[in-house]
Amino acid sequence: MEPRIVVVGASLGGLRAAEQLRSAGWSGQIVVIGDEPHPPYNRPPLSKATLAAPGTVRESLAALTFRPKRSATDVTWKLGTAVTAADLAAGVLELDDGERITFTGLVVASGLRPARVPAPGPLAGRHVVRRLEDSLALHAELAPGARVVVVGSGFIGCEVAATAATLGARVTLIEGGLGPMERTLGPALSAGVRGLLERHGVHVIPGARVIGFRGAGRCTGVALADGTEVGADVVVEAVGSVPNTAWLAGNGLDLADGVECDARLRVVDAAGTALPNVVAVGDVARYPDGRTAGPARRVEHWATPTDTAKIAAPTLVAALAGEQTPAPEPPLPSFWTDLFNVRIQGVGSPARADRIEVFEGDPAAPATGAAVGYYLGDRLIGAVTAGLPAPRQLYYRQQVLDASAPATLATV
Repeated sequence: MEPRIVVVGASLGGLRAAEQLRSAGWSGQIVVIGDEPHPPYNRPPLSKATLAAPGTVRESLAALTFRPKRSATDVTWKLGTAVTAADLAAGVLELDDGERITFTGLVVASGLRPARVPAPGPLAGRHVVRRLEDSLALHAELAPGARVVVVGSGFIGCEVAATAATLGARVTLIEGGLGPMERTLGPALSAGVRGLLERHGVHVIPGARVIGFRGAGRCTGVALADGTEVGADVVVEAVGSVPNTAWLAGNGLDLADGVECDARLRVVDAAGTALPNVVAVGDVARYPDGRTAGPARRVEHWATPTDTAKIAAPTLVAALAGEQTPAPEPPLPSFWTDLFNVRIQGVGSPARADRIEVFEGDPAAPATGAAVGYYLGDRLIGAVTAGLPAPRQLYYRQQVLDASAPATLATV
């Protein structure tokens, strides 16, 4: 068999993996398999600009589709096809069209799917936002005056709420256990985001839990644990994501939360032994936090596919040649969101902080400009800016880079 690397997942992670495999010197076959019919496209606009004014599928794809780098040459794309099972020891994948494909090396880039609220009720009228078709279907229901209930106040939930309000919908945001993006931003800046949403007409219900969806045939409301019922014409569930790992079952891997990897992004088995020819990239990969010495975790940020592909691809190419790459520098997570033309941008690992310090401005008024630092002990491990110009964003990014340079790099 001619040497072949198969990449499972044809979103940004799959694209970046293919590019980096060629850049690392792989000259054999590369086959990228994805269950969506579209080539890799940009997902963050799906809850913002695309949701606000999507156009047709063709127009949206023209604006969103990534252009592969020149390094991504001679790559076979098999789209609209799902991988249903894998035998990693034998190097064989089974596809939903009945085909079996062999591999020399494997890149797990299968990403996530939206979680759903575990509560009874009709499904019609309830939306998630993960794929282009999700965004187009939701946009069609966001008429001015429509009662829109968004369940979940993470990045997607807040962005959808802001976009729907901009389109003239009457929006209710049900926060759940934490405030808007609080896990990442901390309580002070989260409260500022809540105020920003409320000032633009979003009704926020804090600390609420959904126990059911009302309606016969189509969802017409949301029932909360405190007995409140919120009427709805449209419901959006933005309650997190589930890693797409079912196809890897039966291979002795730890799939409790994504695919467990070592610092080189090599997939490891349940005993902690790295597989010689399997790596993972993107938000499906759970890998050690080398900058804060934290436990292995998944990072669901837009830059993660690129950051992890730069490590995983050279690791795999070297392994297939019987070699090993130098110890990699751990990625520095980065993220951003735009709410009512206010950009909130962060770097590092704010969620791991045990102390938060305001660097400048007022977190309660993010539109006027603010910067917040996040510390673990005495070490700056993250920073978030809101409503500040690019030079200030870059300044704080550099502060985190300087402070979070890993004391020791992985040597295994």
